Amino acid sequence: MRSATEDEIRASFANCTQGEASRIPMPRDLTATPWPDLDFLGWRDLGAPDRAYLVAPRGDDDLIGIALRTATTRKDFLRRNLCSLCFTTHQGGGVALMTGRKAGDPGRQGNSVGLYMCTDLSCSLYIRGTKSPGRDARMAETLSVEQQIDRMMGKLEGFFKRLAV
Repeated sequence: MRSATEDEIRASFANCTQGEASRIPMPRDLTATPWPDLDFLGWRDLGAPDRAYLVAPRGDDDLIGIALRTATTRKDFLRRNLCSLCFTTHQGGGVALMTGRKAGDPGRQGNSVGLYMCTDLSCSLYIRGTKSPGRDARMAETLSVEQQIDRMMGKLEGFFKRLAV
């Protein structure tokens, strides 16, 4: 993913108003973001733990951003959950259902779409092996890293289509 400025990130949000986008807290370490290792930028709102944000490239130079809500999760440490994007398994609250409000009238009527994702939104780093899920593990893959990235981005694009953004 190419580096992006705060203004570019705020302008990319498709499922919230301009006013809402202007109030989104940016990641604290935006200048230290490892852009070459990311396929999308994802972060949690430290002031509102049920909110998350995801910005991904779309087309040649465009960005698309979505505001997400996370479902409250039981931290059942005996249960493993699988991220739908990167296929990393986590115990406890490491994976959560994240829902995005649909764009336009359907979103204003309360319609949303969800996907199970790593709660830290570090899928790109897990696939590349630059971040470890700790005691949890990634499934053994026969696909190359590039193929895993293509699969993840295809799933993310499908999520965007379901959100109609």
